[in-house]
Amino acid sequence: MQHLIKYLKLILPGLLPLVLFVIADEFFSTPTALIVALSSGIVIFAYTWIRYGKPDTFILFDTLILALFGGVSLVLHDDLFFKLKPGVIQSILVLILGISAYSSKNIMLSMAKRYMPDSELSGEQLKVMQQQLRVLFWLFVVHTLLVFYSAVYMSHGAWVFISGVFFYILAGLYFLFVFLKSRYDKRNQEWLPILSEEGQIIGKATRSQCYDGTKLLHPVVHLHLFDNKGQLYLQKRSQNKQVQPGMWDSSVGGHVGYGENPELALLREANEEIGISAKGATLLFSYIWESDIEKELVYVYALHSNQMPRPNTQELEGGAFMSLEEIKKNLGKRKFTPNFEKEFELLIKKIRFK
Repeated sequence: MQHLIKYLKLILPGLLPLVLFVIADEFFSTPTALIVALSSGIVIFAYTWIRYGKPDTFILFDTLILALFGGVSLVLHDDLFFKLKPGVIQSILVLILGISAYSSKNIMLSMAKRYMPDSELSGEQLKVMQQQLRVLFWLFVVHTLLVFYSAVYMSHGAWVFISGVFFYILAGLYFLFVFLKSRYDKRNQEWLPILSEEGQIIGKATRSQCYDGTKLLHPVVHLHLFDNKGQLYLQKRSQNKQVQPGMWDSSVGGHVGYGENPELALLREANEEIGISAKGATLLFSYIWESDIEKELVYVYALHSNQMPRPNTQELEGGAFMSLEEIKKNLGKRKFTPNFEKEFELLIKKIRFK
């Protein structure tokens, strides 16, 4: 939702002259309303140029179109030309949003970087942005079609309402929906502890917040299960996983919940994922793992046991015991997760195999 608000902030200054015209036209004559709108467009254009050091072509274009359609309307004494103006402007905006939302060329992102040059978005944040732009695209499509319809077939008062206030009502209802959905999701999401670099708990966040690219450090547990032959059991991640779907990974891996310690989390995750008891597992080491979207403090455990894993098919695609030599031969071939490959190198240095 924060990204969507930022995009609207980029768009709304260009639409403000039209909104001021609609308001002024209700209380004064059309020529006076046109002067108010053009003056505001010039002031907004100058302000954004001074503040950001670059002229905003969208505001300039909007103001010039406002002058053109307003002038033609006054000369011909026909306000239809002027009424069509917001629809024309928004049609161009719809085109920009459509290209940004449904193609690899994100024009809106380029516009945002003009005002936020130091901001970088992760892959996950770009995905969220794409989804939000699609919502914004259809919001403007509906409003633009209504503007054209009201200009041709409805009264002046109806056009004033639809072309001005109605859009903000639509946007407000959408933001209210997103806000309520966010509150509902937060109540039903998994909460994780947020850690300092020293491993101290300094707060909490939802699981989705820990995966949104902000890289809040949170704890996870990994278990490496060995059989009596010294083979290591690996789980195959589900294709539905957000991170590294379909790849081979540690025997057990999961988050430490807020208010839970790593030992309890390990017992819970081992039972949930592969149906074994992790009692007697040894903590070998911990390290920080960082990817494009997350940052984890990983507690690594090992367990020698003859228990037969029973992978949870709702979470995993399967699992298998592999010899250490087989694992070594397949390193770097995109068979294992990058996290596992790094951890495996640390693991074979720490543990003695019988």
